[in-house]
Amino acid sequence: MAKKTIGFIDYYIDEWHANNYPQMIRNSSLKDRFDVTLAWEKTTPAGKKPLDAWCKEQNVAQAKSLDEVAEKCDCLIVLSPDNAEMHEELADLPLRSKKPVYIDKPIAPSLAAAKRLFEKAEKHNTPMMSSSALRFGSGLENALADKIKSEKVHFAATRGGGVFHIYAIHQIEMLVMALGPGATRVMQCGNDQANLMIVDYPDHRRGTINLIPGVPFAMALQYGKDQAVTIDNMDDFFPRFIKAMLQFFNTKKSPIPTAQTLEIAALIEAGQEALKTIDRWVTVLG
Repeated sequence: MAKKTIGFIDYYIDEWHANNYPQMIRNSSLKDRFDVTLAWEKTTPAGKKPLDAWCKEQNVAQAKSLDEVAEKCDCLIVLSPDNAEMHEELADLPLRSKKPVYIDKPIAPSLAAAKRLFEKAEKHNTPMMSSSALRFGSGLENALADKIKSEKVHFAATRGGGVFHIYAIHQIEMLVMALGPGATRVMQCGNDQANLMIVDYPDHRRGTINLIPGVPFAMALQYGKDQAVTIDNMDDFFPRFIKAMLQFFNTKKSPIPTAQTLEIAALIEAGQEALKTIDRWVTVLG
């Protein structure tokens, strides 16, 4: 059976995800069915490795244009993980291709932009998926499936490192999995050293997003009647994420509810607005 070909489309190719995904795919349990074969970048910033050098190192062919990637590859990955504002431009042609498209995290910097991406994918019958890799950690998946099951989660506290507009997605994705869509407002109440965002729901449930430099990802959930679980073993999320993405390329059906991805985009947008004025509630757009 011939392998399905995967094309990379990036704002600039010399970034962590593009540098590591090819080997992760080649080491995955579905390595006999997929490979990264073609790549293109829009620009090469100063100090970054140019596309030709990257392609030589990664054993991937260099595309002359975004159009070539969309035309020749079976599956498309729109990267640009640190510049989500580029996703609409970079995903425009892929989302018209009818081929499965994975858009790197976060899907968009605003709810309106995320909705436009989904609407374009639906209009052109193009399968689309977007997610943080943290969603696929076995610790969280097992807690939600085996321990919490149908119990109501009352409070979710997450933590991790990084700057908000790039890395808060990881905690927000986990929080939305646990608490679901429907948050109405957020407040940023951290300081110059760390971000702390409170997420408020109309039924008095709450969650917290805490970005502390150098702190590993972890999550604590309070659910049911005085029950709690802590999830701090997250070593396996990347292999499981890669497998889920490749399975999506096979089935052309995203495992992630659209409502959750839109909620995540709305929380990122509200969180960014809330950072402008600490200790002030900001409405989450619906």
